[in-house]
Amino acid sequence: MQNIDLVACFHFFVMLLDFVNPSARMIYVGKEKGFHTRKQEDIHDLLFQFAEAGGTILRLKGGDPYIFGRGGEELEYLEKKGVEVTCIPGITAASGIGAELGIPMTHRGVATSVRYITGHFREDGDEFEDSFQGAVDKNTTLVIYMGLSNLSKLSEVLLRHGLPTDTPAVAVERGTLPGQRIVFSEFGEFPQKVEESGLTSPTLLIIGQVVALSKKWQQFMAEAETKRTTVTEDITA
Repeated sequence: MQNIDLVACFHFFVMLLDFVNPSARMIYVGKEKGFHTRKQEDIHDLLFQFAEAGGTILRLKGGDPYIFGRGGEELEYLEKKGVEVTCIPGITAASGIGAELGIPMTHRGVATSVRYITGHFREDGDEFEDSFQGAVDKNTTLVIYMGLSNLSKLSEVLLRHGLPTDTPAVAVERGTLPGQRIVFSEFGEFPQKVEESGLTSPTLLIIGQVVALSKKWQQFMAEAETKRTTVTEDITA
C-alpha cells in the first residue's frame, strides 16, 4: 500500500488510510441510496485514466468485491483495456456479520443452503419478483443485501411465496463496525420493527431458522415473552 498512487475508496475505510502512501491521491467514490458520487461508468473511466497514465491504483470496497460489489464489472472493463488487475478477496458482510452474531449461514439439520439476493433493483423491471421465485425454502438461509429501503415490498413477496410469519429474521446496520445496531424479529413483524428502530443503510438482512441459533435471538425471545419488544444493540467505538 506504500506504493499506491491513487486510492478510490468507500468511506468506511478511513481507518486503513494510515497504511497508504501519504502522497497518494484520495478519491471518494462511495454510493449510498439517493447519493452516488459517480456513476459506475465514470468510476470505470477514472480507474482506467490513472492506470493508463502509469499509476498504481488501490480500489477499496466493502466486504468481498465480487458479491454485489460490482468488482466483476470493473475487472472486466479494465482487463479489456489491457490493465493488469489483482483482486485481494475480502470477507463478505454475510460471513462477517454471521460470525459476529453467532449465526451460521448453514447448519446441519437446520439449513443446507444459503442464498444471497440483492434487494436493490431498477424501477423499470420485474426482476424483484423474479429474484425471489423459488427462494422460499425452509432449509435455505436468505441473505439480502441493500434491501432496507425495499423491505416492505420484499416482505410481501416472500410471504406471498409461502415464507412462514414466524421465521426468525435479523437486520444489522453497519455490521461488525463501531455503531453496529441489530434488530431481531419474527418475519411477520419484521418490516414494522425495522422501521420503528430507525436503521439506516448499509443494513444486511438475514432470514431463516439459523437466526434462532444466535444467543441474541434467544435473548430477544426471552424479552418478547415479557415485554413484547425488539432487541436492539449499539456498539460504541
